[in-house]
Amino acid sequence: MTAFNTAHSLRWFGMLAPLSVLIVGSVFFIIRVLQPGLTAPALGVLFFSYAAIATMVAALIHAGRNSKNASLWDIAGAFTLMGCTAAILSEPDQVALLFEQLFERHSDTPQ
Repeated sequence: MTAFNTAHSLRWFGMLAPLSVLIVGSVFFIIRVLQPGLTAPALGVLFFSYAAIATMVAALIHAGRNSKNASLWDIAGAFTLMGCTAAILSEPDQVALLFEQLFERHSDTPQ
């Protein structure tokens, strides 16, 4: 018997590969589109939303919380830690500016 379980590792690769592409794509988009001062608060919002999605999916599929292997709950926790780190690194005025830019009404749009 080998310690390396091929079916288990392929299942994790099949789940983590699309998740990694989704994360890297959205982070790259945020870095390219937003001003440098707005990147940290936007990444905080992004990672907190990913954590919320991972938590909802883990609750819906009844993922095991106390398993020896990494579970979806662990991934949600990692997203939460990354969101907290990005929130700590951002300034309060940067967050206000980000939400001001996201929710401001443009003068050319009808009301």
